[in-house]
Amino acid sequence: MRFFQELRRRNVFRVGVAYVLAGWVLLQGVDFVLDLIEAPGWILQVFALAAAVGLPVVLIFSWVFELTPEGLKRESQIDRSHSITPQTGRRIDRVIIVFLALAVTVLLTDRLVNHSGERSVESSPAAQAAAKRSVGEIPTGQAAARSVAVLPFAALSSGPDDEYFADGLTEEILNSLAQLPELLVTARTSAFHFKGLDLPVQDIAAKLGVAHIVEGSVRRAGERLRVTAQLIRAADGFHLWSDNYDSSEEDAIAVQEEIAERIALALDVVLDDANREAMGRAGLRDVEAFVELQKGLDWYERAHGDADQIGALRQANGHFETVIARVPDYPSAYELHSDLYIHLLLNDATGQPLDAEGTEEVAIAAERIAVDLQAAADRARTPQERNGTDFDLAYLASDWRGMRARIERLAAEQGCSGPTWIPNIAVSFGYAAQLNGRFTEYRNCDPLRSTAWMNEARSLLWSGDPDAALDIARRGMEVAPGDWLAMQLVNALLAHGEFETAEHEISIAFQDRFNAVTWRMMAAAAKGDRQAAAARFQEYLADSGAGPFTTVSYHAWTGDIDQANRLAAAMDAHPFAGPALSTVIIWCACGAPWDLAATPNFAKLVETAGFSWPPPSPIRFPLKTW
Repeated sequence: MRFFQELRRRNVFRVGVAYVLAGWVLLQGVDFVLDLIEAPGWILQVFALAAAVGLPVVLIFSWVFELTPEGLKRESQIDRSHSITPQTGRRIDRVIIVFLALAVTVLLTDRLVNHSGERSVESSPAAQAAAKRSVGEIPTGQAAARSVAVLPFAALSSGPDDEYFADGLTEEILNSLAQLPELLVTARTSAFHFKGLDLPVQDIAAKLGVAHIVEGSVRRAGERLRVTAQLIRAADGFHLWSDNYDSSEEDAIAVQEEIAERIALALDVVLDDANREAMGRAGLRDVEAFVELQKGLDWYERAHGDADQIGALRQANGHFETVIARVPDYPSAYELHSDLYIHLLLNDATGQPLDAEGTEEVAIAAERIAVDLQAAADRARTPQERNGTDFDLAYLASDWRGMRARIERLAAEQGCSGPTWIPNIAVSFGYAAQLNGRFTEYRNCDPLRSTAWMNEARSLLWSGDPDAALDIARRGMEVAPGDWLAMQLVNALLAHGEFETAEHEISIAFQDRFNAVTWRMMAAAAKGDRQAAAARFQEYLADSGAGPFTTVSYHAWTGDIDQANRLAAAMDAHPFAGPALSTVIIWCACGAPWDLAATPNFAKLVETAGFSWPPPSPIRFPLKTW
């Protein structure tokens, strides 16, 4: 007890408390300043370590020395009858009160600011589901140090493949950075949206929701290569890093790796052996292959735009096959290559006409899909990629055993990659609510991709939240408009019963007349206007794109169960019935478009998967009686 009494007499406890409070307040100030200047995280750790090391030093000092009117003296040299430790203790008490008040002020300020931020995010379930990071808002703090978009490098020479070469080099850098879990890297689709556009860095960063931009240029002259790259902090335009590389074309892969590593280091990412290995596995590491990949992607994007889809996919596959021949371990090339055969089978199963070449291709399409997707799964670079490809393969091959477990596993994952076909089955069979967060994450990774907004809006609608679906669809139409997203905007309005607004949106939002006619037919049925729906149906049938796929939905919307059953039964006889009929369900948005007994093959798949029937109906159709 005498020892503790002596500690109190010498003010050791008071000094310790004052030191801890002062140190904590000081560290909060240092943290704030370091955040403002976006300093590396290890600097604050150094301050904290120094403060921790200083505590025992201060305690020992207060034990050994005492403050006297003549200054500091060793305690052993002072006559205790002349000691002023009580007065010193009262002064230290006042210091403690001051720093305690400062600490309370800091805590209350932080609490109020965070609470305000939480209220703005949590004000409604719709806002919670809408986004972890809104497009157009540059993140702050730690997120700001770890978000980046790699814009397509400008091709400064005009050789026949120079632009593809520059795009390929850009994508190699992007893919390498995307392997680092510490970084939020904008996906290719959104980053390449700004190709050829002369916009301020701050505007681009705001649209993508990132705090850093990578841009550069490529010039080829014969075998010589000059690459310029810079990492820019969007908030103030400051160049965090820049460099020029003069080399031969053969050294392009080494240049790409050097650029990716320098960017990662400038963003304070620790590049250990595992990270470097992941970055090395991400790319093609072959100049001719990444040029061919860019050519294939050019055709692939046309196929999903205004071009003849099957013809454009055939052109794309010629380039993807060259990539596979040169780099057989690149999984994305196999996935892209399978898309032609998937669309051929979907068209055949839903009654779309095929040309002579397509008729021959359909005979081998199922085998080609299985071979391509199995090759992609075998070569997947991460467990997440493998799970996604395995899911697509199981779904498209109608192997629906264990499908619920597959969906739940994918819903629990994080990151920017996932299966392509999960919305077509999981959203309509009761898993929309579990997947909302994943679709938000996909959209955050690729904020200018219209289908990313479309999938999120549709998932919210199917999970029973039309308010959130409408909010996402409207926001998406502002930054990434497209017909498929416009369809979900109209669907959300129909779910709300806002029929006049839905008609207005159809008239202004759709770019394709055929889509506009189809959704006017749907809107009339949702309103319960059989005559208007029938008139729109005749317009639909007059178009060359009309087919059983939407016709099944029309008969379901208008309550003709016999016709819906007849058309669904015809699709059920096709080997691709599972993907075809599940796609009809999600686009119909009407619950069960037909009697399950009319499609025994599909019914067996539903039973095998353990799904319940009928699916939910996000939109009410008064003419539909089952």
